[in-house]
Amino acid sequence: MEQSYWCRHIVVFLLSAWIPSCFAQTTPPVRSNPTPTSQTEGPESLKFRLSGFPRKHNEGRIEVFYKDEWGTICDDDFSLANAHVLCRQLGFVSATGWAHSAKYGKGTGKIWLDNVQCSGSERSISVCKSRGWGNSDCTHDEDAGVICKDERLPGFKDSNVIEVQVDENRVEEVRLRPVVTAKRMPITEGVVEVKNKDGWAQICDSGWTPKNSHVVCGMMGFPHERKVNKNFYKLYAERQKNHFLVHSVACLGTEVHLAACPLDFNYGNATKTCPGGMPAVVSCVPGPLYTQNSAMKKKLKVSSSVRLKGGVRQSEGRVEVLKGSEWGTVCDDRWNLQSASVVCRELGFGSAKEALTGARMGQGLGPIHMNEVQCTGHERSLWNCRYKNISAEDCKHTEVAAVRCNVPYMGYEKTVRLSGGRSQYEGRVEVRVGQHWGSVCSEGWTTKEAMVACRQLGLGFSMHAITETWYWDSSNVTDMVMSGVKCTGDEMSLSQCQRHKTVTCQKMAARFAAGVICSETASDLVLNAPLVQQTVYIEDRPLHMLYCAAEEDCLSKSAAKANWPYGHRRLLRFSSQIHNVGRADFRPKAGRHSWVWHACHGHYHSMDIFTHYDLLSANGTKVAEGHKASFCLEDTDCEEGVSKRYECANFGEQGITVGCWDLYRHDIDCQWLDITDVKPGNYILQVVINPNYEVSESDFTNNAMKCNCKYDGNRVWVHNCHIGDAFSEEAERKFEKYPGQLNNQIS
Repeated sequence: MEQSYWCRHIVVFLLSAWIPSCFAQTTPPVRSNPTPTSQTEGPESLKFRLSGFPRKHNEGRIEVFYKDEWGTICDDDFSLANAHVLCRQLGFVSATGWAHSAKYGKGTGKIWLDNVQCSGSERSISVCKSRGWGNSDCTHDEDAGVICKDERLPGFKDSNVIEVQVDENRVEEVRLRPVVTAKRMPITEGVVEVKNKDGWAQICDSGWTPKNSHVVCGMMGFPHERKVNKNFYKLYAERQKNHFLVHSVACLGTEVHLAACPLDFNYGNATKTCPGGMPAVVSCVPGPLYTQNSAMKKKLKVSSSVRLKGGVRQSEGRVEVLKGSEWGTVCDDRWNLQSASVVCRELGFGSAKEALTGARMGQGLGPIHMNEVQCTGHERSLWNCRYKNISAEDCKHTEVAAVRCNVPYMGYEKTVRLSGGRSQYEGRVEVRVGQHWGSVCSEGWTTKEAMVACRQLGLGFSMHAITETWYWDSSNVTDMVMSGVKCTGDEMSLSQCQRHKTVTCQKMAARFAAGVICSETASDLVLNAPLVQQTVYIEDRPLHMLYCAAEEDCLSKSAAKANWPYGHRRLLRFSSQIHNVGRADFRPKAGRHSWVWHACHGHYHSMDIFTHYDLLSANGTKVAEGHKASFCLEDTDCEEGVSKRYECANFGEQGITVGCWDLYRHDIDCQWLDITDVKPGNYILQVVINPNYEVSESDFTNNAMKCNCKYDGNRVWVHNCHIGDAFSEEAERKFEKYPGQLNNQIS
């Protein structure tokens, strides 16, 4: 669940003769996010949620919201039929089991239902037989739980999310309010203020501890806290009228929200209940990404053995850990906010906003290194937490853990907007340059630039980069204020990308302004590296069998000078199995109306270039190259439980479904490198999928595969095949310095 941030300007009263009256910018308030709930329409306006620990997103203690209060259900007479009804009300298709005796921990408050008896077909638990609302002879030791099938009903948002549960009636939001003008973002220091139904108020600093500061800094997106100059703030406090809502706070330091800490609230005359009248003040240390001081940025270290992959921002993604020299994933069994927060702080962010399960940020390939991770929240690294080693039976790639971290508010979304689109996810890109809005020149506007724009807007990934936007011409903005935009794709804002100092655009008309179509999800293609290594071989293929391949430019340039149809070409052949491990289907950018028919092979090309094949020398020079047009993007096979959607036959739709793969066998045309002119030696075989970034993906760093290759003029040896970012930096350096095989034995 995305947090909403905004800036507020407040008047700061006269502190002393040397601090003038000024406006100060606060951090945007951080809301407490309850676990996503499902609501049933009806006279009772029931809501349902899953709670407790340890659990996954599709299981837990069942809780019901009735008459403005959350409560539990007793396990007396509970059955799988009851669980079916409740899982459907939670948005799942059915139940696979249920739990008794408070398996997921004891709840609090009311026990709303007891002796519930459903047939299983009811639309709501309220129409099942029971003792009636609030009539129970149970204790919370008998709280029931359900295990739902991990498949959502149509219309229900996918919710593989475990969030902090707090009482919003106590603390709705938290913010830092600086007492002097904040010239730069982010705001790292200020008075801690909390909001409840009566408005904003301060916290008395009596007994305030670094652990409390640690929790607040984590909420604000900072990994650590630091000491505050209290003398400065004491002078400020003496000249202010403070309203103290909270008398004392006693955090352990592992909480992800201040409202999860024990709080002692003030009642009555709140201005008289803080000894000394000093409000709590916090100062935080930003991570490297948010540090303005270059010297400080060098000092701040982040983990080199944990990373996040597949997210929209650097602060979210699938959790991957480095074991030995190989990166692998983490199983989501027992995954929770404490473990997720250790990862976030380790990487220079704040505490975890969400702990995600069920491969919410994509599946990944390769090993799964950790299972049943249990952190206290105090650990410096995920590797310091308790965990189990994985076995093949324990976990699948559909069960890997992910995280969204709290990050400092930077205000990026205030300097960009979309106009003219049919929804908030599409439109012409407009930015704040100086004091007015203007459009962006579309020359050189690609998927990478569109990715940054969508990220800056908080709208996920770019699905399409649009270079003609005449059909979105509903804005009164006519000036073009940005051109020559060139991004790496990782920036948080278009202002961080390279661009012309002076606007220079050959097509200045509004119809040629840049636009985007954004999406919450994206595909992620990964090549099966071991299969390449297993299937590689050399073939000397007669020229008379290569006319179609020559027509599609699948041979090296020297083939044009050959004595056709006599002679042959030496081909390095192998199979390519390309998996979609992302969260959206991979579809060609062009629609069927623009696909190109190739009569020789008898098929349509939906993408001009789908894959590059290269043979590189030790210094990176290409000695042989090839390409693969996507003459048939389809689901060759899929994981268990996933249905094929795409088939090329009869001019069918092309694409690769999430959880499926497209197989190009070694024995089909153009599935090769023409090495006729290559001399014996040691090389690197490289395969790059979607090399021109034509189609959006959640992660482009795993699109390349590399292998060590030795060719002696007659035979070839290929080994160490791996995805480009699968090895540690040290292992990758050793790979690049590969001296070659001394014999045909591969160690």
